[in-house]
Order: sequence, then C-alpha cells, then structure tokens
Amino acid sequence: MTPAILLAKKAKISFNVHEYKHEPKAQSYGLEAAEKLGLNPSQVFKTLVVETDSKQLVVAVLPVNQQLNLKSLAKAVGAKKAAMAPQQLVERSTGYILGGVSPLAQKKRLATVIDSSAKNFETIFVSAGRRGLEIELAADTLCELTQGQFADIQSV
Repeated sequence: MTPAILLAKKAKISFNVHEYKHEPKAQSYGLEAAEKLGLNPSQVFKTLVVETDSKQLVVAVLPVNQQLNLKSLAKAVGAKKAAMAPQQLVERSTGYILGGVSPLAQKKRLATVIDSSAKNFETIFVSAGRRGLEIELAADTLCELTQGQFADIQSV
C-alpha cells in the first residue's frame, strides 16, 4: 500500500488500482504502463518535477507520449524559467523514486500543474507511487487532491 493509495482511500474518492509487471530495462516507465495495461498513451499521465528560477519545485502531470513545454509550465506558475529538477531533489521532496513518482501524497506539498488534455477523459491513469502500479481517477479529483491547476503544458 503506497501513500498515494492510502490518500485516495482516506479521501473516499472513486479510484481503481492497476498493477503490471515492471520491466527494469524499459526505456520509458509511462509508455511501458500504457502498453502493459493496454491503454491509450494519451490517457496515461507521467509525473515530472521541475525547478523554477526562484527554486520552487513544481509537479507537472502530462500524457506519457508528450514532451513537457518548460516555458508553458513556468508561465502557469508565474515563473520566468523552469528546468528539470535533479533526481536526488525529486526523490527527497516527493518521497518516491523516479519512475514511481506519484502526484499524490508527496512528502512535501508541491505546486501541481496538470495538462489540460486530462479533461478529455472520464478517468486518467497516474503513478500510484511505485513502478508497475497505476491509479485511475478523474482528472478533477486529482486536481482537487493535489490542490493543482490545469494548463496547456505539453510541447506542440
């Protein structure tokens, strides 16, 4: 039971957990999840952590088959620039390891931006806090639980 699943249970939200056998040699954790669960990659969302020019950590949640537009993300949180946060900082602040970072129940509450495309689906899939484990929930519910916001943050 991961902190993300515990939070979902405690919040009494509607969700489903999906497990698959993670292949350590997988090139992309998110694309692997979509493939192994037989899902549309546009409905499976990855969790990235970036650092703004003011040293603020921000969580970006976007489809696994898309690239993050750092300028759009920075603009969404009122920053000038953003860059991918170093692995150690990500793991220390979220409490999760790379490839298993969930936007839910992180050690420190970080500003969260969810790509607007999430609203196109009844439910989306995000990491449940471990490689090989996904949690399925409504995008609006994810936004509420993370106190996040929606914005267009993928590269066009």
